[in-house]
Amino acid sequence: MKITTLVENTRLENRPDLSVEKGLSFHVSAMGKQILFDAGNGSKFYENAALLDVNIEEVDAAVVSHWHHDHGGGISPFLKKNTKAKVYLRQADNLGYAFKVFGLKFDVGLNTSMFSEAQERFDYISKFTEIYPNIFIVTDLSKKHSQPKGNRYLYTRNDSGYQLDAFDHELMMVVKEDDGLVIFTGCAHNGVLNMLETAVELFPDTRIKAVVGGFHLVGLPMFNTIGGTREDIEQIGRLLMRFPIDKLYTCHCTGLKAYGILKDVLGEQIEYLPTGRTIEI
Repeated sequence: MKITTLVENTRLENRPDLSVEKGLSFHVSAMGKQILFDAGNGSKFYENAALLDVNIEEVDAAVVSHWHHDHGGGISPFLKKNTKAKVYLRQADNLGYAFKVFGLKFDVGLNTSMFSEAQERFDYISKFTEIYPNIFIVTDLSKKHSQPKGNRYLYTRNDSGYQLDAFDHELMMVVKEDDGLVIFTGCAHNGVLNMLETAVELFPDTRIKAVVGGFHLVGLPMFNTIGGTREDIEQIGRLLMRFPIDKLYTCHCTGLKAYGILKDVLGEQIEYLPTGRTIEI
């Protein structure tokens, strides 16, 4: 499996030509298929792809981890550049999504006009689904562990007003290769520990080669704070060590401060995955 970070909040030091943004997009080559997992906030993922020898027109499918614009905002330009791929999202009934802090509200949802413009391209998933042989979308996520504390700023909006987001619009992707699993988390708003509990239940006694994506351990992104305390994040690191994971590759909403804390706990088991980096698993 080959994974390239098309866009996230940082970039490789030797690639100043690549754009960055508060968003996330991976290009995944696995099982003979090319998958776009998340599409960032706009066209930057596509612009970077051209500089990274990734042909977006050849992508077989796009998977959007949840209904926030920093993960699905680039789907509209993707649909214009790629004329064949289906776009998979979790079925969701919320009317809107918001970030609320200091009495201010910011829209963080997708531009839903793209759904009516290309209805035939979207596939809304509500249950465990194998989109290609051994490439799975998982919707029912464990609730064993608490969700990230940074979620307290995130809301859904419907006719009744604003409610804390339960993140029932989030999914994860699992690729099952002969020698183990690779798990893609998006932002892990449901909690990376819950995603791992789910994977272990669905694929018992299976090696986890890698976990890839954000863990949403940031608090207020504009101030680069951590969600919760240092002790909270250290405990997450210790619990991650209990799972049969070879490697964790994280970025984006984990936050650089929280990543540093996890690095202190996990050492070489965890690495950062900036824009422009390619890994083979």
